[in-house]
Order: sequence, then C-alpha cells, then structure tokens
Amino acid sequence: MLRRLWRFLWRLFLVLALIGGALYAARGSQFLVVDAPQKSDAILVLAGETEKRVEHGVAMLRQGYAPRLVIDVEAGGSVYGFSKVEIAKRFIATLPPADAARTSVCPTGARSTKEEAHAAAPCLGEVGAKKVMIVTSDFHTRRALVIFRHELPQFEFSTAAVRDAEVFGAPWWRHREWSKQFLDETLKLGWFEVVDRWR
Repeated sequence: MLRRLWRFLWRLFLVLALIGGALYAARGSQFLVVDAPQKSDAILVLAGETEKRVEHGVAMLRQGYAPRLVIDVEAGGSVYGFSKVEIAKRFIATLPPADAARTSVCPTGARSTKEEAHAAAPCLGEVGAKKVMIVTSDFHTRRALVIFRHELPQFEFSTAAVRDAEVFGAPWWRHREWSKQFLDETLKLGWFEVVDRWR
C-alpha cells in the first residue's frame, strides 16, 4: 500500500514538473522581463552592455524619473589605451551640461550581479538615494531586481528594461541568440534562488 502511494506521488510530481516546465518554456520570455520603472532618487545603469543601457538611462533622466544618474563601469581593462572609467567620464562630458552635472560614474570590479549590487551601494549612498531605478537589458531585469532587493534591503528598487532584438526577444525559441540568453538567464536566476540567496 505504501509503495503504491509513493509510486503515485512520484508520478504526480513528474506530471506537475512537466506541466510547469512547459508553461515556463511558453511564457518564460515574459517572466524574465520586468519593465516597471518608478520615480526614484537615482537611476543606476548596470555594467555590461555599454551603449543601449546608457542611452536608456540618459533618456529616463531627461524624462524626470530621477534627479541623478549613476553609471556602473568596469574598473579593469582598457580600450585603445584608455580605461573604461576614463571613457565613461569622457562620454559624460559630451552630454549637455544639465545632464552631465547630474551624472556620475561608479567604478566596479564585480564579476556577478550580486557583487555589483554591493559595489554600487556606496555610490548610491553618495548621491543620497533611497529609491533606485535599475536600468539593464530586458532579459536581466528580473534577476537584477531579485538580487538587488535581497542584497540591499535598505534601498527600494524598480527596473527599466532595455530592449535589443539582436540579443533577446519573445518567443525565445525563434532565434539562436534569444535561446542562449533565455537558457543562460534561467540558469543564473535558478542558481541564485537555490544557492546564492542562502550564502
């Protein structure tokens, strides 16, 4: 009798896992994207992609979502002899004076979103932020939001998604690059929830 019960429960678990997996595969692209920007004290552009994210951050600054823009920039490495931090500062100098005065660079040596959250905290504190809008690639928004809220509970976070059809879109299985991003981001989010959250 007990063996039958265990067999039934195991089959039920497999059926539910298959249904859950199918539902996530069908709707996973939408699940990963959290595009819900809110008025904040500062806009934080995450490091990584250096064109569309920054453009979106500047646009949100001009739209009045926050009075300050902080750009995370990789502290290591250089491009044609210039450090990435120096390049970012030169970019800021090209902005109209009103925008440049409200924009700052936050150097980071982070190798993960979790490390980046801790590296960004002092920079956010320097501009007096309590409410922060994170600007990052659309597929990265949910994971970034989950991690920043967990690691920095003293701040209130929202996210603004930066879309790039060359990198990610829905449904994710239509393009090879989209599929890679979907699977990679799903694994990273799962790893944080199962492992990193508890360390």
